[in-house]
Amino acid sequence: MSMQVYGDNAMKKTAVYKWVKRFTEGRESVTDEERSGRPATSRTEENIAKVRQIVRENRRLTVRSIAEQVNIDRETVRKILTEDLDMRKVCAKMVPKEFTEEQKQSY
Repeated sequence: MSMQVYGDNAMKKTAVYKWVKRFTEGRESVTDEERSGRPATSRTEENIAKVRQIVRENRRLTVRSIAEQVNIDRETVRKILTEDLDMRKVCAKMVPKEFTEEQKQSY
């Protein structure tokens, strides 16, 4: 019935059973409980500062190499660069539109 009404947004049966069990055992809240461990995002002030320092030292680094140095995922690094540090990628090397035969050999 719920699949007909809610489609793909319907809760899966396994999730329903899990919540029924939790409430049967005495749970009263549907909000997430506090968990230990790593925060949900790596986009912290500390990581933003690290990325800023790395880019100041070498503007030619790839997002991948920055992510490896800071030990966070590439998408987070990309968001830090574009949204937090207001940076954009610019071509690092200018090359002629049309190459001569000699230029083709050197590139």
